[in-house]
Amino acid sequence: MSEPPGAAVSLAEAPPATDTPSRPLAAQRVLPLRRPGRWIAIAAVLVLAAQFVHGLVTNPFYQWDRFGYWFLRPTILDGLLVTLEVTAYSAVLGLLGGILLALARLSRSPVLRAVSWIYVWAFRSIPLIVVLLFLYNFSALYRTLSVGVPFGPAFFSFDESKLATDIVIAVVGISLHESAYAAEVVRGGIVSVDQGQHEAAAALGLPRGYQFKRIVFPQALRSIIPNYVNQLIGLIKGTSLVFYVSLLDLFGAAQSMGSTYPGDIVPLLMVATVWYLILTSVVSVVQFYVERYYARGATRSLPPTPLQKLRTAVTDLRARVRREAAV
Repeated sequence: MSEPPGAAVSLAEAPPATDTPSRPLAAQRVLPLRRPGRWIAIAAVLVLAAQFVHGLVTNPFYQWDRFGYWFLRPTILDGLLVTLEVTAYSAVLGLLGGILLALARLSRSPVLRAVSWIYVWAFRSIPLIVVLLFLYNFSALYRTLSVGVPFGPAFFSFDESKLATDIVIAVVGISLHESAYAAEVVRGGIVSVDQGQHEAAAALGLPRGYQFKRIVFPQALRSIIPNYVNQLIGLIKGTSLVFYVSLLDLFGAAQSMGSTYPGDIVPLLMVATVWYLILTSVVSVVQFYVERYYARGATRSLPPTPLQKLRTAVTDLRARVRREAAV
């Protein structure tokens, strides 16, 4: 008698079981997903990079022997020292000015807000070279500067041309220009702090100055640092404009030597380029560790350092080699 439809299959009709047990899931080899497009892109990038490096090394137009001659010459190092000095002073003064302007922009006083806004608007609109040239010729407008009662008698006066040396003009001009951009960076960082932090600090009865110094500003630094480092890198390159106010920085020294030795213009430009690359690389490394320091408490785990990443990559590579050998 035939079985009705849907009846279960008897044990005698079941397929025979295999004697070999299946491998545990943990012991099975996991094959990675193939990505041919990624490998093609990597190969194309490597080929282009190799062609660029090959052309850079083998092209006689770069005159790498002259590059080595000029790289550590005293004239170039003196210009590098001027660049570092102007950058350091301008970065500190520009950041301090930016903090004051940002606080004035966020204050409750309409006068301070208006003055801060006008300052930022003006110096973001005027090119830096115009500011430097204006300050360089400032003595033609005001030969003497005096300190005294407003619209009244002066207590003492001094000659502006003797006080405003080339490096003072460069630092003042760049600082005035930089503080306008730093003000917006600082203001953006302060605004990015959650309003609940302000309310919690106020609920504890903390003074406003203490709230800003200990609660608001440390949190704002996580947003301020990356943006201001971009400004700082631009500041390092912007110091090349001080050549136009008779100050021989790194670019000015290279330009001056290029005028004296016209055949070495390209090697001298390469020397200046490499030094700028070194300076910006050092700033980028410092930025990474400063950001990592202020990331404490904001992330579950701190981002690994480049040395830790390298150590992890070597460990993973060794483990992969052992697995391949075991298979």
